[in-house]
Amino acid sequence: MSKIIAAAGTRGAHTFVAQAKFRLAGALAKYGPQRPVNFPNTGYYLPVIYGLLGLPIKTLGDMGQVLDKCEALLPPLENDDLGLALEGGRAALFAQEIIEALRYVEQPDFYLTGEEVTPEKIWLGAADDIILRKRGVEFVDGSAPGFAVILGAAPDRQIAADIARELQRKNLYVFMAGQTNGQTFTEQLLEAGVQIGWGTRLVSFGPDTSAAIFAVGFATRAAMSFGGLEPGDSAKILLYNKERVFAFALTFGEVTAEWCATGLGAVNYGFPIIADTAIPEIGQLVTHTTHDRIVQHALDVRGLKVRIHEVPVPVAYGPAFEGERVRGEDIYVEMGGGRSQAVEWTTSTAMNQVEDGKVEVFGPDLTDLQPGSHPPLAILVEVAGRQMQSDFEPILERQIHHLLNYAQGVMHIGQRDIAWIRISKAAVEKGFRLADLGRIIHAKYHADFGNILDKVQVKIYSTADKVQEILARARQAYRMRDDRIEGMTDESTDTFYSCTLCQSFAPNHVCVITPERTGLCGAYSWLDCKASFEINPTGPNQAIPKGATLDPVFGQWSGVNEFIRKASHGNVERYDTYSIMREPMTSCGCFECLSAVAPLCNGIMIVDRDFTGMTPSGMKFTTLAGMVGGGNVTPGFLGHSKYYITSRKFIAAEGGIKRIVWMPKRLKEEIRARFDKRAGELGLPDLWERIADETVGLTEEEILPFLEEKQHPAISMDPIL
Repeated sequence: MSKIIAAAGTRGAHTFVAQAKFRLAGALAKYGPQRPVNFPNTGYYLPVIYGLLGLPIKTLGDMGQVLDKCEALLPPLENDDLGLALEGGRAALFAQEIIEALRYVEQPDFYLTGEEVTPEKIWLGAADDIILRKRGVEFVDGSAPGFAVILGAAPDRQIAADIARELQRKNLYVFMAGQTNGQTFTEQLLEAGVQIGWGTRLVSFGPDTSAAIFAVGFATRAAMSFGGLEPGDSAKILLYNKERVFAFALTFGEVTAEWCATGLGAVNYGFPIIADTAIPEIGQLVTHTTHDRIVQHALDVRGLKVRIHEVPVPVAYGPAFEGERVRGEDIYVEMGGGRSQAVEWTTSTAMNQVEDGKVEVFGPDLTDLQPGSHPPLAILVEVAGRQMQSDFEPILERQIHHLLNYAQGVMHIGQRDIAWIRISKAAVEKGFRLADLGRIIHAKYHADFGNILDKVQVKIYSTADKVQEILARARQAYRMRDDRIEGMTDESTDTFYSCTLCQSFAPNHVCVITPERTGLCGAYSWLDCKASFEINPTGPNQAIPKGATLDPVFGQWSGVNEFIRKASHGNVERYDTYSIMREPMTSCGCFECLSAVAPLCNGIMIVDRDFTGMTPSGMKFTTLAGMVGGGNVTPGFLGHSKYYITSRKFIAAEGGIKRIVWMPKRLKEEIRARFDKRAGELGLPDLWERIADETVGLTEEEILPFLEEKQHPAISMDPIL
């Protein structure tokens, strides 16, 4: 049986390589060999070629060497040996990447940029690096256990919608490419009224089989970005994907030779192929089954275990619906968002004050309201448990955002007293009511935090007077929480905390989180980690006794170094917690911001992941991130959160915020209030105005005169190098 697949795959590989050669010849004749090529806003050049071959393809002229490699990998056209056919599968992937890169040259507007489709354009193409890092975090924390690559179209749109919904309920991403008889899976979903885009995890890469390369590229970039693997180390990259990136391919309709070639290329990555037609099977690598079994069969073959907790609501529920948008005519009711007041508050109380599972609604319910209404809303969650502590309250409360967003037809933005909730007409038609918000919170609090909680009850208010009453009580609680962390310093505790959540993708990275240094991703503070450790003592947030102080200026302690050495598997010996220059902390790839030394200006520049332009370092965020991510210690470069910029301990060994010479304008505005407060403490109340941004310049030479004119303190400080 393997001979049939091998023969078909070999023919398909020859077809792709021939197509790539033909299209490249035409492009060279039209544009010349110096024409730049890339996938927009991405690092790693053409990532599959760069990852597996180590070749940085920058121009059309560079592509010839790749096709030479393809020719060397291709077996004879009449081949039926599976091992040789797998090599042909690799050649097919390289050829597909060239074909899609040439499409960006020849049809620059064919693919969208960003995360969402439009009525006019539905093909998303290569994920940019902002999407890679944003979505990559979900693979790291387990909220997205893997992804499915779909080739072709289902027999009809209902089957397509059913399979897509099942994959969403399993929390998987779905990457769609190719067509069957001129029909695509993506178009079938749109016809069935299913929202597609990165937000709903239904990603329409492209209409051709070659667009499947974007899924393989996503996996390859994850290995280099999060895993810290070197370009050209194909054995490690393929093994990384087999062991850490749980993916599989589903094919619908007749399996063509081109699909066989693509499938064999994916098998190199350890991704099995499951078809809906009776094709020859090869162990667990290539199998087939029926439509009603195809998703579960794929999970079984890949060895992927998906935990799903049933939530008693009348709509579909799961993380895949978190990015769903409720807009315009679809809105039944909208609470908060500037149109009314919405607040959510979780508080702990005595056991005898809580009736577990009790959900009460005080005021008008959804069916009492007219479509398009904007009522006020307060969600009061009262919890009790023998292991419950007040420090856990904000941890639980913060989860409300995700938990409500997981309900199909519910959109939640913000938290605390700036919550904003939309509920769709479709959800209301299915029977969704305000009490279902409480049922979600009750079910998921128990599922996710059952080891500390014994009872959960929820009260929902939709009248202005009661909402204002809850708002006043909640704001008092918020102030007490904020004061608790604001008053803490690194010196005031003998214990720091680790975060190794990202080790599923960056095996040697360890975050050390202190009262004055949040996690790189911005999601974890010292109090969050303390609560997490007490909730789950064997989890990713472990207590780290500081031990003896080795260097108070650079921030080194014996206990911290010992923990880092063990947690990084011996790859990292020590960190300077307060330095960017000597031995800075490793980075996983999930960081919100990246700092880099600007030697000409005797300072540092900071760029956040949302800024896609060039920086004074001569590199964009994506290129910088590729240098620093993956658990590497890189002197002169530092991944960190936005909040950490205004910490008193931010690169304190080199002078702190006085060293910042450049930041994107939008980031400057975002952190201004906290920055001005910190600068005022240093006697530099106008420091914010002395920091250059992209409106001043994008090179050190351009921004230096501005810094000199403004008498930026970095200019006169001791040399940073």
